[in-house]
Amino acid sequence: MIVFDLQCRDAGHRFEGWFGSSADFERQQERGLVTCPQCGSPDIGKAVMAPRLTRKGNQIATPTAVPAPAQVPTPSAPAPARAMAAAPLPPEAVAVVQKLHALQTELLKSSRFVSDTFVEDARAMHYGEREQEAIHGQATLEEAKELLEEGIAVAPLPFPVVPPEQAN
Repeated sequence: MIVFDLQCRDAGHRFEGWFGSSADFERQQERGLVTCPQCGSPDIGKAVMAPRLTRKGNQIATPTAVPAPAQVPTPSAPAPARAMAAAPLPPEAVAVVQKLHALQTELLKSSRFVSDTFVEDARAMHYGEREQEAIHGQATLEEAKELLEEGIAVAPLPFPVVPPEQAN
């Protein structure tokens, strides 16, 4: 997935769009499927955006105040838009993420890390070649799709997992 900051060329509204790839964005835009959520205009372009740098998993983001615009815009000029990425998450969203993290932590306690043998181990358990147990490990997107096509239930973990040998 790729996230673009988009801007409505008619009114200057800024918003975020998630796409499978740059080509996916371009195809949707050509078909008129990308429109401004505020005014409905189909005249959309990519806004200038800063690179997204992720925090380490053990760091909690502290909300920062968004500075006020330096000057009040005139009626003929569109108001400067605040980038959505700079806004802190609402407290409800933070609570949901924290609960999801706690749930994953509890589930991993009763699961065994099998690293890159995950796909083979999952198949062996599915086909009765070894005893069933809860496992987690690594698989490519293509491997996960193949497992699902075979009827083997797998799901991605919402948060990255540090392999036991790399944990402090």
